[in-house]
Amino acid sequence: MRLGPQVVHGSRHRSQVALTFHGQGPVSMTDALLAEAERAGTRVTVLAVGTWLGQYPRIAERILRGGHNLGNHTMHHLDITAMDASGTYAEIAGCAQRLRALTGSIGRWFRPSQTRYSTPLIEREARKAGYQTCVSYDVDSLDYTDPGPNAIVSTVLGLTRPGSIISMHLGHSGTVTALPAILRGLASRGLSPVTLTDLLSP
Repeated sequence: MRLGPQVVHGSRHRSQVALTFHGQGPVSMTDALLAEAERAGTRVTVLAVGTWLGQYPRIAERILRGGHNLGNHTMHHLDITAMDASGTYAEIAGCAQRLRALTGSIGRWFRPSQTRYSTPLIEREARKAGYQTCVSYDVDSLDYTDPGPNAIVSTVLGLTRPGSIISMHLGHSGTVTALPAILRGLASRGLSPVTLTDLLSP
């Protein structure tokens, strides 16, 4: 499929979905979540906050070593829709520079902070920073509200369909606890969780 400046979901004709995680929080929870995914043979996408990568510089290598995607979720996780062009670019480029310093690459994917959808200004500044496509989602797990694992599982499985991009968050224990049941539920429907790169490949 041809990607525009913003993507909300992948092809509805493939039995694939993408679990995407806004990346910040205790590194121990990240390790636990990645281990759960890897036990199930699943690869996820982590869109990391730049300050988090600075705090835990080894986490970038850990994510990539597991075969997962690593992308950009701005430098400071502020309300990017409230910024002017220069501020927006600084947030995106700052995280991109940190990713490059840690991994040799800025990563392919960018998700704006504190907004579900990118604006034309965000899309323009993202392109300047090296990201052709901003990643939104069609399934919001609401896990950041800490509703409990059962609620997270119910929300994700109730909304997900082929091609879905699912928004989840690192740093929440309920998300870690919910993940095995989410993966079992997706498998029972014949849906395979893959990285964004795989989901959005031609």
